[in-house]
Amino acid sequence: MAGRVAEATVAAVVPAERAQPRLTWVEGFLFSLTMPAALIATLGYSIGSLGTWDAVLLWGVSMLIALVANRAYTELAAMFPEKPGGISLYATEGWRSRFAFAGPIATFGYWFAWSSSLAVYAGIVGSLVQAQWFPAETWTWGLGPVDVTFARLIAAGILIGVWAANMLGLRPTMWVAYVTAAMLMIPLAAFMVLPFVTGEWSSATFTAALGDPGQPWGGLQLAIVWLYVMCWTSLGVETCATFTPEYRDPVRDAARALRAAALFSLVAFVVFPLGAAGAAGEPAIRADPVTFYGPAFDQVVGGGGDVVVALIIGSLVLVLLTCMADSSRALYGMAADGVTLRQFNHLNRFEMPGRAMTADLLLNLALLFLLGSTLAIIAAGNLGYVLAHILALSALLLLRRDRPTWSRPIRLAWAELALVTLIIGALTVMLVVGATSFELTGYGGRDELAFAVGLLIGSLLLFAYRRIVQDRGRLRLREPPL
Repeated sequence: MAGRVAEATVAAVVPAERAQPRLTWVEGFLFSLTMPAALIATLGYSIGSLGTWDAVLLWGVSMLIALVANRAYTELAAMFPEKPGGISLYATEGWRSRFAFAGPIATFGYWFAWSSSLAVYAGIVGSLVQAQWFPAETWTWGLGPVDVTFARLIAAGILIGVWAANMLGLRPTMWVAYVTAAMLMIPLAAFMVLPFVTGEWSSATFTAALGDPGQPWGGLQLAIVWLYVMCWTSLGVETCATFTPEYRDPVRDAARALRAAALFSLVAFVVFPLGAAGAAGEPAIRADPVTFYGPAFDQVVGGGGDVVVALIIGSLVLVLLTCMADSSRALYGMAADGVTLRQFNHLNRFEMPGRAMTADLLLNLALLFLLGSTLAIIAAGNLGYVLAHILALSALLLLRRDRPTWSRPIRLAWAELALVTLIIGALTVMLVVGATSFELTGYGGRDELAFAVGLLIGSLLLFAYRRIVQDRGRLRLREPPL
């Protein structure tokens, strides 16, 4: 790292305990496969609201945005190869000398989005298990504000299992990731290739909702809101940057993983929706946006619905592994960077951020039993996540101005910086319109927006406690640059 921390901020930054670099870029890319798996979980909702043609178009646009963002993160990852925590820590560095509070807002928003994803996908796994193999288990056990159901108990067991696998170290986690990634490839290939080969693909039921004259702004508002929702999934290919300090060659491996993740997902996010919708039919997807894959697979290959549901569950376990790995490292990196409680700056004997992982587990068990709708949880977490990307991408531009002499092993061309600027503007529009109009999706609204704003305010309170109480310093609106 070129330079040193200015004297005024030394007290706020505790040296991070370092894990040994063991990952290759292929293994970093493996974690990014969580995004096509996450697409499997959320695709049906978008088709039900937008129609197939518009859903495919917007998923493709969202991945083009992610492609540009990932290119920007290669330069930042190369500038800060030692930083755990990924893009939100880049935002902290870029905004430090202009608005120090941007750091905790970005990091906490980023962490909560990745962490709350655990409750989302564990809940979907529970629903799939119940619908496919235990359809009669529809009981509900009311415990005051908590409703215990069969599906939620399955989801809680999955959460605990993923937590245990991550706590035991990177190698056990990677072995599970290899197995679940292989499971993911089968339904991906099945719906991206087989419907077109077998003749079971048809676009006869496809519709497009955005051209409806009754839509607000001629459909533009609905499109922006759904792009806001989709970015929660598509922008997640940046997860490769979170593991930069753990790559064997941080600069080269991070760049390769980020590039491969964005390109593979761009193809998957266009072809998979077309194949799945063409096989299942849009009415079936509208009727059951989560569990339509089993019957669709039966139609394509003449059976095997149980098998494909099991494979989809395996792919969602990969999502859960990545969410736990990413969010816990983000929280650990926040503590090391001085923006939240220092107790989370700790690795267990397996060199894993165990305290952060346990915090993730407890948070998501609470979300699982207290919040219901999948997209309601997304609505609560997406405000901070998109804001974290806006702050991280703008940090790239600010660092070009503030630290022009810093070593940049990867340096974007001026044309690429212009594209990044356009993406920042587009994400800002999505943030404002999407957060204030989320009710157009039919899942969540003002309550979730208030919850998201409250979370960001809470991050500032934790930041203040860290600086004033734990570090015995004082709050500064601006902090000296490195």
